[in-house]
Amino acid sequence: MGAVGVQGLALYFFDVSATAYFNAQGVAGKLEGSYDLLITNRLILQPQAELNFYSHTDAQRNVSQGFSDIDAGLRLRYEFKRKIAPYIAVTYAGHYGNTANHAANWRGTADNGPEDIRFTFGVRTWF
Repeated sequence: MGAVGVQGLALYFFDVSATAYFNAQGVAGKLEGSYDLLITNRLILQPQAELNFYSHTDAQRNVSQGFSDIDAGLRLRYEFKRKIAPYIAVTYAGHYGNTANHAANWRGTADNGPEDIRFTFGVRTWF
């Protein structure tokens, strides 16, 4: 079991990361990206996206082979200080292929479909 990844700042200051996870059953991959749009020096809008890929179907984790799901959204934060910033966010989560069927079965209903929209709030902090 293991993981290999790269993380960095791409052209035009995009934060990007790519990670491959592997074990005896196969390989999984995750691509992430985000960008900080400064509305003012303290008010920042951050679009982000995460895509997940799998080399095999794993019913225990409710994922299928290939492109499995996407998680994309917008986060608006206000930095009182550089180390503390409350935020609000809206996030879209979509499941594709057989993963959508697994997600509907896991929820116990197929009426919701393979997509969710979430609203969150919190505080970003570091030290």
